[in-house]
Amino acid sequence: MLFSTRPMLVCAALSLGLGSVGYCDAGEARVRADQVAHTLSLRSAAAIIQDEETGEILYGKNASAVTPIASITKLMTAMVVLDAGLDMNETITISSEDMDALRGTHSRLKPGASLSRDELLRVALMASENRAAAALGRTTYPGGIEAFTRAMNLKAQMLGMNGSRFEDATGLSSANVSSAEDLVKLVRAAHRYDLIRSYTTMTGHELHVAGRPLAYHNTNRLVANGSWNIGLSKTGFTNDAGRCLVLQARLAERQVIIVLLDSWGKLTRIADANRVRAWLEPSAKPQSSGVHKAAQRGHRSAAA
Repeated sequence: MLFSTRPMLVCAALSLGLGSVGYCDAGEARVRADQVAHTLSLRSAAAIIQDEETGEILYGKNASAVTPIASITKLMTAMVVLDAGLDMNETITISSEDMDALRGTHSRLKPGASLSRDELLRVALMASENRAAAALGRTTYPGGIEAFTRAMNLKAQMLGMNGSRFEDATGLSSANVSSAEDLVKLVRAAHRYDLIRSYTTMTGHELHVAGRPLAYHNTNRLVANGSWNIGLSKTGFTNDAGRCLVLQARLAERQVIIVLLDSWGKLTRIADANRVRAWLEPSAKPQSSGVHKAAQRGHRSAAA
């Protein structure tokens, strides 16, 4: 995956042991960015950390590079669905149109399964259920998914996400692209929705489909870790996008947004999130890799 190599206009100011980054001229950025890199080294190919309340950029790495974002897309899907103001209790039936013809990913929601719009939104956000997201996109507007993606791109424009483009509701398409600096705007906007905050931070949920229970778990195991105070979470994965993670969390007595894109290993995005926490909270204890093992199993399909 290719990232833009133009210099990031980022400078660092160290205060009370924390690196805080503001925008400055390119010459100073090259010197100060090296200082930050020694302070916080992340394995993700692109990343950004922002103080949500002040807008201050605390850290940036390839933040303007445009890249596929996989299931981070589902945050935009959720906002467009909720903006439509439809009945969340309305029953929607999974169709063959909702099956993944692009990557052939698996789903336990078979064509003919009927669930409420609310249940579909819940598992799309929490467990990154692709057919649930596809069904939401198909049924929100007259005109189906084409009308829905137009609404997604209009929402992106309204949020100032000028480097972003959406082609489907799931994130399975590699044409769904954005940058770390754009995704900060997406997370800030999504965090204003009560249901998105609630559903992205649930540890698990059980659906009943055709009389059978189906247990789902959050694709981000950090939400089950009581030492983290997470207000919003979404993962993403395809081969093109790599492993991605966006978070809103309270760290070091401030609300921060963390965007991690194209992490190289299965657990690297989680390790990077913990590195960010240790950078902001030097006294925080290291996080155990054994937390919420259920979320490690069975949820590594494309776009997760």
